[in-house]
Amino acid sequence: MPAESNMLLAFIFIPLLTLLCLLAVKDLNRIRWISAAGMGLQLLNAIHLLVQFLIERSSGNLDPVLFEIQEEWYTAIRISLHFGVDGISVVMVVLTAIVTFAGIFASWTVSYWTKEFYFSLILLSMASFGFFISLDLFTLFFFYELAVIPMYLLIGIWGSGTKEYAAMKLTLMLMGGSALLMVGLLGLYFYSDPTGTNYTFDMLKIASVKIPIDAQRFFFPLIFVGFGIIGALFPLHTWSPDGHSAAPTAASMVHAGVLMKLGGYGCLKVATMLLPEAANEMSWIFIVLATAGVIYGAYTTIIQTDLKYINAYSSVSHCALVLLGICMLNRTAMTGAVLQMFSHGVMTALFFSLIGMIYERSHTRDITRMGGLLKVIPYLGTVYIIAGLCSLGLPGFSGFVAEITVFIGAFQNDDMFHRVATIIATTSIVVTAVYILRVVGIFLLGPVAHEEYHSLKDARWFERVATVTLLSAIVIVGIYPFWFSDMIYESLGGVVMNLGR
Repeated sequence: MPAESNMLLAFIFIPLLTLLCLLAVKDLNRIRWISAAGMGLQLLNAIHLLVQFLIERSSGNLDPVLFEIQEEWYTAIRISLHFGVDGISVVMVVLTAIVTFAGIFASWTVSYWTKEFYFSLILLSMASFGFFISLDLFTLFFFYELAVIPMYLLIGIWGSGTKEYAAMKLTLMLMGGSALLMVGLLGLYFYSDPTGTNYTFDMLKIASVKIPIDAQRFFFPLIFVGFGIIGALFPLHTWSPDGHSAAPTAASMVHAGVLMKLGGYGCLKVATMLLPEAANEMSWIFIVLATAGVIYGAYTTIIQTDLKYINAYSSVSHCALVLLGICMLNRTAMTGAVLQMFSHGVMTALFFSLIGMIYERSHTRDITRMGGLLKVIPYLGTVYIIAGLCSLGLPGFSGFVAEITVFIGAFQNDDMFHRVATIIATTSIVVTAVYILRVVGIFLLGPVAHEEYHSLKDARWFERVATVTLLSAIVIVGIYPFWFSDMIYESLGGVVMNLGR
């Protein structure tokens, strides 16, 4: 097997090896350092994959998928372990590695069932890696389902507030989406071969088959809604704010930064790519829902006072922008949607890590009970402001690159419907600026609200590792986005060709 292909297997085996090592130790410090070492190695592997992918493309390798591995898993119904990556997959793999590595250090002070906590977190990341590199629909669905289990445990055991309710609501909503997905994916399987003798779950083979339009009209909404639920599709997003507010810090980081991206990725790479005619006919429905989600999430954020709910509803707005870019069905808008998935992933992970650190010190997430914290914890306050500037789309940060690409691509559709939807969605930029500046003004600026806040300590070394990791990604992509944008744009060629655009 080529060494380059081993990189993909490593995304499964490095977490597995880390989990086995965790089972063998009991010392708290060893548990932390084994987890950090394993996810650090995973991050290096992701960077290596990015470099090798760019090298292959620069050398003239234009294959739609690189570093393929395919081994039969269950021959009777042609299920295989089929892995491979395009530019979109590489971006998502890098995002997952960054957020998980930062999440390990953001959870450094977890002392309750620490081994089990890190075990669940790493298992969740392994499922996400498997999802993003899978080219077999059954394997992709397997990793999707696997990701739900540790998220339920992370919220239900280590969460706070109404954690049992939030964990159950999240699980039931995602399982409802899974039921829709199962029907849709089985439909793709049974329409994958017109002769009825060689059915397959292989995404590349299904993409080359012309599925009857009546079947596409039935299966497209099932798959798009099924994935859209985990991507916070309005109005099926209600599980997300409750899940965010109850989850522990690292779980919130991976939940918003990675898990919600499974939805956008599935809507693009499965629903839109494999059912293009239905996507052309029915995208307007989801444009309406996505536009509503962008505006609803932004305006609802304004009235929140809990820092986690502020970031949760902001995430609903930003993730709706991802779905809006996908549904515009042109190459520029979809490139922006993938960039938005990455940008929102690192940005919201940074927000949730900072919220956890501030809560640990102040014992409240209510912004009306805080004030003047920038004077007391200047490092954490400054990083929060930078994350806010990225959220409102300031040039120089990844948020600007992603949002402007979505809006430019969306406006390239020259009919009234698409342009009105784009203009409505762009108003969220102003609303975002309002709630970001409001939050910063209330709890970071002004006089120190309480006497006990004068003794708060600023960021510790492990907190700086987490925040610097995420900040670096925001700034690098903001200043030099072409590594990612060119990879994504090139990888969308097949999708656009299937769409006839």
